[in-house]
Amino acid sequence: MIDQAQVTVQGGQGGAGAVSFLRRKGITQTPPDGGDGGDGGNVYLEASTDRNTLLDFHFNKIFRAPPGNKGGKSNKYGAAALDLTLKIPVGTQVYWLDRMIHDLSTPGQKVMIARGGEGGRGNAKLKTKTDRLPHWAEAGEPGEIKDLRLELKILADIGLVGLPNAGKSTLLSRLTAAHPKIGAYPFTTLEPNLGVMVWKGKTAVVADIPGLIEGAAEGKGLGHDFLRHVERTKVLVHLTASWSDYQLIRNELVKYSKVLLDKKEIVVISQADTLTPPDLKAKVKDLSSHRLKPIVISALTGEGLGSLKDKIIESLPD
Repeated sequence: MIDQAQVTVQGGQGGAGAVSFLRRKGITQTPPDGGDGGDGGNVYLEASTDRNTLLDFHFNKIFRAPPGNKGGKSNKYGAAALDLTLKIPVGTQVYWLDRMIHDLSTPGQKVMIARGGEGGRGNAKLKTKTDRLPHWAEAGEPGEIKDLRLELKILADIGLVGLPNAGKSTLLSRLTAAHPKIGAYPFTTLEPNLGVMVWKGKTAVVADIPGLIEGAAEGKGLGHDFLRHVERTKVLVHLTASWSDYQLIRNELVKYSKVLLDKKEIVVISQADTLTPPDLKAKVKDLSSHRLKPIVISALTGEGLGSLKDKIIESLPD
């Protein structure tokens, strides 16, 4: 998943004004009639549900709006250029000079990011009391140019978090209609997967956040790439097998952003089908002793999935 990009955008150059003089038979000093140039095109960014990655900006990194047309004789204005609209995924944040200037989190949201240059004045507008026959015109102004950083953060109601191989992808496939690739090896998921859960007349977008490891908040592994996607989720579902695993993941989340402390969370003991009754009882006791109330599930057999779905729906804001 391409969720970061560095791009340069530039508004269109303004069209040059024209140098022209009204032609009249037998008159040598006719008045100037050069028209103004047209404005260059503006550059816009628009949040679109048709895009889900920043792949379009990974290879092509420079985007310029078209220039305005030159002015003409007989006071004819040059046509203004068409604007350039770049479609980006919903949930993209736009940074300029290391500060966020736009957060396009609503479908159809559109912002101007680089203004086109104004067209130059033709010589018809440049005559003065001392120069009634100007033989020059203004060049169009250059368009704004900006170096931007685009950063996509997925928009999901629920984020599934846990260590690698905690069973997040399997759970996502059972909660929703998503079909993530699943394998029995670490870091099976290398990009967030999304699915829509429909339960008792309500819906929730669920994201499988790739497995986190100790040091993720400092960028170890692909930590930063994964953690940014947790920030927008409303509820975190921790898939864990022990208090120590829960602490490890929670510490990485909080080190990355203290905002994550305020998110609602649901603690889940997954893959119950692989545990013996005594082991399962010990894990429940371990988490309960730290005032957690884990839900026991098995994505394989379906055990506890109804209870988990109920809890998810209850946890979402109205």
